[in-house]
Amino acid sequence: MVDWTEKYRPATLSEIRGNDKARDTLKSWAETWDDHGEAAVLHGSPGVGKTSAAHALANDMGWKTVELNASDQRTADVIERLAGRAAQNATLGGSAAGTGGRQLVIVDEADNLHGTYDRGGARALTDLVKKSSQPVVLLANEFYEMSRGLRNACEEIEFRDVGARSIRPVLRDLCRREGVEFEDEALERIAENDAGDLRSAIRDLQAAAEGRDRITVEDVVTGERDRSMGVFEFLDAVLKEESPEAVMRSAYATDETPDDLTKWVAHNAPKVYEGRELARAYEHLANADRWLGRVRASQNYAYWRYATDNVAAGVAAARDGTKGGWTRFGRPQFWTNRSDAATAVVRAVATAHGTGLATARRELLPFLQTFTHHCKPRELTVQMAAAYDLDEAGVAFVTGSGESTNKVASIVTDAQERRAEELSEHAGQAFVPGPAREDDKSGIESAAVTGEGAPVTEGDDSDAGGDTTADTDVPADDGPEADDGQAGLSDFM
Repeated sequence: MVDWTEKYRPATLSEIRGNDKARDTLKSWAETWDDHGEAAVLHGSPGVGKTSAAHALANDMGWKTVELNASDQRTADVIERLAGRAAQNATLGGSAAGTGGRQLVIVDEADNLHGTYDRGGARALTDLVKKSSQPVVLLANEFYEMSRGLRNACEEIEFRDVGARSIRPVLRDLCRREGVEFEDEALERIAENDAGDLRSAIRDLQAAAEGRDRITVEDVVTGERDRSMGVFEFLDAVLKEESPEAVMRSAYATDETPDDLTKWVAHNAPKVYEGRELARAYEHLANADRWLGRVRASQNYAYWRYATDNVAAGVAAARDGTKGGWTRFGRPQFWTNRSDAATAVVRAVATAHGTGLATARRELLPFLQTFTHHCKPRELTVQMAAAYDLDEAGVAFVTGSGESTNKVASIVTDAQERRAEELSEHAGQAFVPGPAREDDKSGIESAAVTGEGAPVTEGDDSDAGGDTTADTDVPADDGPEADDGQAGLSDFM
């Protein structure tokens, strides 16, 4: 079945619903680009239509599009060689784009470039937007997750959550186009459940309509959708608002590891707590750090749950009542190499398998650690490193081997050679403007498919997070070795 969010993707900016101000600002930015030459950053929650707006703009302006997912291909060399060449109005073959108009360079998940694990990608992207001779649009969920230099180099355009009032007419229009009758109350239920996220509402409508020619309230079985919680929202919850019990649920709804949550809370607690409150909070943070030390020593990630207990419920319990007002939370200044490696690996696994970061961290990472323990079997470890583009720190984190060992270095070398062969095989189509191709395995997306005119917004910038399941026990260092012919190798590639 064709995904309705793709089938009815808006073809022009006039069809965007729920963000009129952002739509008009984006149009004005494009029409005056020759005068200012700035990049633009479209930011807002997943599902509000940032990606659709960018492609609809390109249609309106008669521009071709090239698209790069910063989370997938975030290293400096990839950004400079591929996105940079496109931004300088040249094809992969090196020839000029000709007189067919400008190219709009769209960089998705631009807020996922931070820390040292991006291997220079953030700096390369900042240079790209400053030097590009072509219009560049960055897409981000969290504006302040981007570096200050990158933010300052772009015009900011905020896309707000799409309210139920704007979602309802879109759902009615889709039902009419699909020839599906409906009860108003059923569409009202979907719109309210998915308020803020039009893409989710459309997908829930399609699920309810599958195999039916009429939708009733009884057919709408979707409850309020679990959504991934941003780190700043979590900080508000733990330091200001929620009870210890509620904060525990919020902690498992974030896409941050307990290690990173501890750093965020420790860095920002003094901005909200003081005196005895702060002392009690740091006692719980110290306990969390002890449990994280056990994780690092034993590679047993079941201990993460105890760190989360302390950093979430413990810190919230240290608070005397609720807090009001607005606080400018900041990013922790110091990140360990181990934390960077863990974050990079989890993001790579989540992106490769189309899952949320929480699912990748709690369900997929333990599998990888078990079957590549101490880099055995070697061939399977090479395939894993190639599939997720891991460096020495990433391979060491997954396998439990030493980062500086010859064994890990040789695995990374072989994995990079394998990826280079894959890139060479597929790169000829990576940035060709036109419909997306199912056989493009390079991890770099080309122009998104544009549907026939329909008043619907949809973005490709969501994370499938929101996994609130409890942690599962993770095997310790003495996990079993797998045979070279281990079933499931295809899952890595």
